[in-house]
Amino acid sequence: MSPRVLSFLAAGFIRGLRATVRLRHHEDERIREWERTGTHFILAFWHRHLLLMPYAYRGKRISVLVSQSQDGELIARTVARLGIDSSRGSSSRGGIAGMRSLLRKAAGGWDIAFTPDGPRGPLREVQPGVILAAASTGLPILPVAIAASRAKLLRSWDRFLVPLPFSTVHIIYGEPLVVERRGDLEAAAAELKRRLDGVEEAAEVLAGGVVRSP
Repeated sequence: MSPRVLSFLAAGFIRGLRATVRLRHHEDERIREWERTGTHFILAFWHRHLLLMPYAYRGKRISVLVSQSQDGELIARTVARLGIDSSRGSSSRGGIAGMRSLLRKAAGGWDIAFTPDGPRGPLREVQPGVILAAASTGLPILPVAIAASRAKLLRSWDRFLVPLPFSTVHIIYGEPLVVERRGDLEAAAAELKRRLDGVEEAAEVLAGGVVRSP
């Protein structure tokens, strides 16, 4: 089946799933204000939360870093059908080109997004791209996580989260992280991991205490 057809089906699945779940946003006053006023930022989330993440953003323009792999091609085509731009490149393939594309868009007034442990892990480990982008642009990194009252965890490297129909999906935003241009990048990566893990745990408590898979 061609990527065009697969992306059509995947986008339809996401829209259909969204129609059957109840979305609850938490601690979202800051991001909604930023979206209203055009204050730009970097949205960061673990790769496992990708499926319904398009519904965490209500701004005008956002571009997400997506791998140049075949899986990345499907993701890029699918999110395009949901109104989200992608910049192609990752820690594993085409990273420089992808980062340059993202930085150009950030300079042009776009919000940008990263899965810091994508596209292939290690699980919940922050790769340097998001930290370098924050240091270069001065944009704050806003961590966000998703959990569902009923969900399926796939047997993938990231234990990909698929909320089940008629569940309640909680989207929670954390404290933004500003990375100084000449700051300690390793310390910033460790702090972002702490905040991403924190919002994931908070989302899971709201969803009913679903235990994270290692």
